[in-house]
Amino acid sequence: MWQFIVRSLEAATIFTLAGQGELVDQRAGVLNVGIEGVMLFGATLGFIAAKETGSYLVGFTVAILIGALLGLLHGFFSITLGVDQVVSGMGIWIAGFGLTTYIGSAYTGPLNMERLPTIGGLSIFVYIAIAVTVILWFVLFRTSLGLAIRSVGENPSVAEVSGINVQRVRYACTIFGSAMAGFAGGVYALSYNPVWNYNFIMGWGFIALALVFFSMWNPLFLFGGAVLFGLLWQISLNPQLVLPGLMSRYMWRTVPFLVTILVLVLISTEWFRTRWGAAKPEALGTPYFKE
Repeated sequence: MWQFIVRSLEAATIFTLAGQGELVDQRAGVLNVGIEGVMLFGATLGFIAAKETGSYLVGFTVAILIGALLGLLHGFFSITLGVDQVVSGMGIWIAGFGLTTYIGSAYTGPLNMERLPTIGGLSIFVYIAIAVTVILWFVLFRTSLGLAIRSVGENPSVAEVSGINVQRVRYACTIFGSAMAGFAGGVYALSYNPVWNYNFIMGWGFIALALVFFSMWNPLFLFGGAVLFGLLWQISLNPQLVLPGLMSRYMWRTVPFLVTILVLVLISTEWFRTRWGAAKPEALGTPYFKE
């Protein structure tokens, strides 16, 4: 049972890292639905870099840098050019699915490196995810930087008049959000499941995206949701440990994604928008051009 809990927390870590990055991104008014693609790029290139060099540090650095680069690209299209943010994000996802399949095909199989050490039986990334959650909550709600980020996401024209450079803040948040998604992909490929295969992220990016809405754009709530989805994911892999005989393993594999769909349907309802819609950044997904 302890191993089940450990693996659940490790899965929750990946959801947390990707989700917290996207939360900051959305707080600044930029939506990136291409998290899945960014994670695929980070996981694949980080895996290849680590395998070629024998260094985890190089692998994680490459994963973060490719994520940041994709964030810069998404920012250029959605912030500078004003392209529809959903279209830009979907382009990143499609490119991630296709290019990583081609690039990584020669590296199919295990990483074959000594596993990273644990602390108290838990991966170091579990502690990093907790630290990131607390720090982001403090920055967003207790600092002037967080106020600037939230102002840009709520009313960019007023923020600009107040002396805040809207484009600069949005670029910084978009790059940070994608770098976190790349890092999450690296954690998946180098720690959680160090065996490369095509499309091996398996929809985790979309779950992280749903968690942002599920959390009401609050880092603490997002972490709680990530733990829930981490448990659901591990139950789907080993249902006999918790609920033996209830459903087949293949039915359980659909549960995390069914819950994700239900969350997305719920937040799109009029009831949700009326009751909880105030939490959503007002300018989310809306391009801004200085007049």
